[in-house]
Amino acid sequence: MERYLDLMLLRFGLVAGGIVVLALVAFAVAVTLKRRGGLDRARRYADPAVRAAARAAARRLEGDSSRSRRGDGRR
Repeated sequence: MERYLDLMLLRFGLVAGGIVVLALVAFAVAVTLKRRGGLDRARRYADPAVRAAARAAARRLEGDSSRSRRGDGRR
């Protein structure tokens, strides 16, 4: 049992460390883009994709809620 708990703690540490590293990399990229003036350009390029993803998510949520109101349970 102790070995299992040690492995779970090790796994948690690795996952948490990976998330911290990814956050630091994203922060470094954002700072670099801001210093070079590319953050506004990147924002302009990403804006249509973000809007399309938000519309798709809204349609998906609307579809799920209408199915749950009908109560037929089909997906």
